[in-house]
Amino acid sequence: MSKQALSFHWFLPTYGDSRGLVAGGHGSFMSGDRPATLRYLNQLTAAAEDNGFTGVLTPTGAWCEDAWLTTAMLVQTSETLKFLVALRPGLVSPTLAAQMAATFQRHSGGRLLLNVVTGGEPKEQQAYGDFLDKEQRYARTGEFLHIVRELWHSTEPVTFTGEHLRVNEALLSARPDPVPPVFFGGSSGPAGPVAARYADTYLTWGEPLDAVAKKLDWIRGLAALEGRSVDFGLRVHVITRDTAAEAWAEADRLLSGIAPGEIERVQASLARSESEGQRRMARLHNGRTDNLEIARNLWAGVGLVRGGAGTALVGSHAEVAERLLEYAALGIDHFILSGYPHLEEAYWFGEGVLPILERQGVWRHPSRSVAPRVVTPFTAAAQ
Repeated sequence: MSKQALSFHWFLPTYGDSRGLVAGGHGSFMSGDRPATLRYLNQLTAAAEDNGFTGVLTPTGAWCEDAWLTTAMLVQTSETLKFLVALRPGLVSPTLAAQMAATFQRHSGGRLLLNVVTGGEPKEQQAYGDFLDKEQRYARTGEFLHIVRELWHSTEPVTFTGEHLRVNEALLSARPDPVPPVFFGGSSGPAGPVAARYADTYLTWGEPLDAVAKKLDWIRGLAALEGRSVDFGLRVHVITRDTAAEAWAEADRLLSGIAPGEIERVQASLARSESEGQRRMARLHNGRTDNLEIARNLWAGVGLVRGGAGTALVGSHAEVAERLLEYAALGIDHFILSGYPHLEEAYWFGEGVLPILERQGVWRHPSRSVAPRVVTPFTAAAQ
């Protein structure tokens, strides 16, 4: 970790938001009692931008709004915020995806980041017309990223014939400048080589430090064999308050708000997933509510009812900052965060944790050149 190297991103819940844990996702429908209207999502992007988040992750799947269309609308009402748009290889042609990314990059002024999601839920993939098995999906993702990257850089027509994808004489009329960084995650064996060859940033969900360290070393080794290096990102929720007691009280409130039978229902749905990352999340809590602090300040309660990232950093602002720095020491450069509700939690984190990291010299507000002076309202500023 180098000085001022850390980037923090927020999350856009394009399925809806809530003061409680929103159940479902990753193959199951989900919705909050705050609908994901364009008006509300604009509030979230403004909160993320004001608080100094570099970008916002927008998910993909049948359980949320379309990421491309939603972010294309939000770009117009934001200024510096970047959009980490999730997309699934195989649902559109690689040439069209490369063209869409190039168009987005031009019209947004270079504010596109891409999160490539291979897909781990067979039922959901088949609903989109995709009947490949898991290993085939990862192989196709590799071919997809190969073609897309060729199109982004080549001034000559691209012809490629793979096992799953084929293009002939493909060429973009205008290449993206800059080329969008590619974020990619996957915990199973077939995911590693794809990340090593094509990812700019490898993403992992929040697990205890030793488990994250092993995964990062795995990808580092594979990338070295390709003659490459990659950055690393952590996807985790946060519950941060002025005191640890307040933060844990909020975690308890979220847990107590889960309806009876909801844990069993969601876990039964998630058990059908082919995602190794999802299985790793499930093993952290095993469907139980009595031992959810699985490491210091790391709480597995979110994963009881939500697919995908299932852990949260819980504690005082100082404690959460300390835990983030421990992950940064492993090599994490990007933190993709979320909380319940996302609007309020963006301010808790932005006003509570980020100033601590700024004072330590490891983070700087991306659109502010000078840190604000802290003064008492209605009194003379300090001389």
